[in-house]
Amino acid sequence: MRIAVNTRLLLKGKLEGIGWFTHQTLERMVRNHPEHEFIFFFDRPYDPSFVFASNVTPVVVSPPARHPVLFYLWFEWRIPAMLRKYKADVFLSPDGYMSLSTKVPTCLVIHDLAFEHYPEHFVKSHKMYWRYYSPRFAKKATRIATVSTYSKEDISKQYHIPEDKIDVVYNGAHNEYKPLSWQDREAVKRQYADGCEYFVFAGALHPRKNIVNLLKAFIAFKRRQRSNMKLVIVGRYAWKYDEVVKMREEMPFKEDVNWVGYMNVDELSRVMGGAYALVYPSLFEGFGIPILEALECNVPAIVSNTSSMPEVAGDAGLLVDPTDVQDIADKMEQIYKDEMLRSKLIANAQQQVKKFSWDQSAERLWNCLMKCVK
Repeated sequence: MRIAVNTRLLLKGKLEGIGWFTHQTLERMVRNHPEHEFIFFFDRPYDPSFVFASNVTPVVVSPPARHPVLFYLWFEWRIPAMLRKYKADVFLSPDGYMSLSTKVPTCLVIHDLAFEHYPEHFVKSHKMYWRYYSPRFAKKATRIATVSTYSKEDISKQYHIPEDKIDVVYNGAHNEYKPLSWQDREAVKRQYADGCEYFVFAGALHPRKNIVNLLKAFIAFKRRQRSNMKLVIVGRYAWKYDEVVKMREEMPFKEDVNWVGYMNVDELSRVMGGAYALVYPSLFEGFGIPILEALECNVPAIVSNTSSMPEVAGDAGLLVDPTDVQDIADKMEQIYKDEMLRSKLIANAQQQVKKFSWDQSAERLWNCLMKCVK
């Protein structure tokens, strides 16, 4: 069987949520099924490390698709032509985009519908494209995979898609995420937090991640506790971040916040593993991979009580209203002052992470793909 795959988000040194999902599932699927041929469609020159095995044929399909006009050209003209050229039996698209102009059975992965719930957080041109095409993609797709039960129900409700057409394929965490020894934790704290305990946030910085309320909550926490606790923020500036930049410069206790930018997994796993707790008050997530990454490191999590996040955190997290700064600050104070609670959350994390792995994700995505063919 010849399986064509949209791999345009496999970008060296720039892998984030959907890119990691693509990388981790495809790497396993390709190696687990050497009897099948995989055609990887990149939209720019690719890194050879993404050609995971000898049964992968990489193909660069121009032009680079990073704007709605180019999305349309790439998916509605170039991809159908490539599917015909390579005689694909099925098309897998792991980033929520697909072609309405092909008859090739398509397995579409929709990670979330954040743009439907928080349209004000997105660039107008992209938002218009997504809100017009996404329901059409969902109806056209042969099968849909998504990353949480919450997202499955949301897609079904928003786009009137039968739930039996949608399969849940949870995310996993990279195997670099694991508990650190005491010595390693101390080394990380010295490097990133002046030797102090710290809260950590990880994710691209844009309005949905709710960084402003996180900073306000940290200020409230510091005013109450007068502790030497730090906050380490990991992630690149993505879009609509002006308010975050302004607050970064003007906030009290700004010397206690370390902005470290984007990190590769080897270093991010150390920063995550050295943290006292993850604070992740995002407004909306289809899954929320940093939550799982923290739990894999035996780091408890403070997460929003919205969308999929309670599903991922389970009993290893404290839930907050992301719109309530005082609630976030209260939970930060609670986990800081109550060591017994923190120990209980860490014990619960060791059970919660057993529900998720990239091996399971790859198998579930493969089964979804096979339903398309059948």
